[in-house]
Amino acid sequence: MIARLLLIACLLSTSVFAQLDTAEGKVIEVDYIPTYNDTLVVFKYVKNGEIRTATIIEGDTVRWMVLDEVLLIDKPTFDSDEARRRYFILKRKVMHVYPYAVLAGNRLDSLNLRLDTLSDDDDKDDYIEEYNDFLRERFEPELRKLTRSEGQILCKLIYRETGMSVYDLISDYRSGWTAFWWNVNANWYDISLKQPYLPEEDDEDQLIEQILQRAFQQGLLQERVPFYPPSE
Repeated sequence: MIARLLLIACLLSTSVFAQLDTAEGKVIEVDYIPTYNDTLVVFKYVKNGEIRTATIIEGDTVRWMVLDEVLLIDKPTFDSDEARRRYFILKRKVMHVYPYAVLAGNRLDSLNLRLDTLSDDDDKDDYIEEYNDFLRERFEPELRKLTRSEGQILCKLIYRETGMSVYDLISDYRSGWTAFWWNVNANWYDISLKQPYLPEEDDEDQLIEQILQRAFQQGLLQERVPFYPPSE
């Protein structure tokens, strides 16, 4: 049946392509895609120096093109003035701490790229110590300066950018004992360094992700592009 459809498609499309060679442009590529009850004819042709794509649908030539991906984000809705106020407070905090999360992600990628080039364990330890200094100098003061909620949002966004909780980062690149005390100290300020980022499950994380995506689209923030592991 498919072979018969292909034969019919070839016979029907010959005259169409001949017309295209004179009316639309020079056909350079043809594909026949079997469907449930028909065969879809897709071809490319050149017109005015531009390669175009079209499809034969019931004898008509329909030109089409692949558009850039468009991300649709729900516009936030609020059932009360209080909900609106809380949303914009959350937005302000997310906009404030996201650059720190980007910095953490980029620094971790740089660390791992460098470690991949080192074979000597002592050299690796020395370089990790430099990263430890970075963690200590950058994030210990920030965790102390930020409000409780800003500190927790920062921990979540670091998880978003690195795939690891702040606790695990400290545990892997310092020591588990130090990470334990960091977590205890943070919990005194109601901040959990073990907090993951789960926008598919957690309502606040979902709002944070919507805020980020809208900010990326509007050019208010630039989304981080990971560079480790390096693409092949």
